[in-house]
Amino acid sequence: MRASPVVRTGRNLWITVLGLYFFVPLVALAVFSLWAGGSRYDFSAYVQILRDPQFHQTFRLSLLLALETILISLALVIPAAFWVNLRAPGLRNLLGLLSVLSFVVPPIVLVGGLSSLFRGPVLGPEWFVGTPQFLVVGYVVLALPYTYRTLDTGLRALDLQTLSEAAQSLGAGWGTLLWRVILPNITSALLGAALLTFAIVLGEFTFANVLLFNTFAVYINYIGQTQGTPAAALSLISLAITWMAMLGLLRFGKGRVALGGAK
Repeated sequence: MRASPVVRTGRNLWITVLGLYFFVPLVALAVFSLWAGGSRYDFSAYVQILRDPQFHQTFRLSLLLALETILISLALVIPAAFWVNLRAPGLRNLLGLLSVLSFVVPPIVLVGGLSSLFRGPVLGPEWFVGTPQFLVVGYVVLALPYTYRTLDTGLRALDLQTLSEAAQSLGAGWGTLLWRVILPNITSALLGAALLTFAIVLGEFTFANVLLFNTFAVYINYIGQTQGTPAAALSLISLAITWMAMLGLLRFGKGRVALGGAK
């Protein structure tokens, strides 16, 4: 049934309002980032940011931490979510509750607790707290709600019992089952979890600032407090990086789906 003209008009109006709400601030930010004083507009702010060594150093560090967080998060969550959905569905609510605890605990409290824990006699050595990789511990916790929910949704869309029994009847072990059967069927969920984790790590400020690590988010905050148009330029650059990462993951995901279909 086709929508009535009134419904179509209202829908188009609502989409237009949402589009303006999203794009007008971006256009204003872009115009301000090009302002060079008076009536002059150029790309000097972008050149200044891209030539700043701190930009490259902090972005490389945050990118490395994001990759490490993605790998560790997936390595921890995929087996747990798979086993719960296949063998212990009664524990799904408990695991889901544990995964959202980071929403309840403020980041400043979480970083204090993790620092005390890793400086204690149980999980030392203390030198680990002084390395940037210690941030990955907190980032995994912060990304856990998004990672678990995304992967759990992807796994619940599959008939895990049938896939597992079919693979094991052909001699596949648990490792082969996960790697060759389950993961290719949840490619979109994996990409979604990776993208969300990447965005969280790239924009996380509290952990890095409290622990005195100069990550990309800390660099953005510093530029925002000390400079005007370069801060606007840096905001657009960071937004473009996130969009490029999203498009790259989507393109990679389409390639994987096509390859699987060909097989």
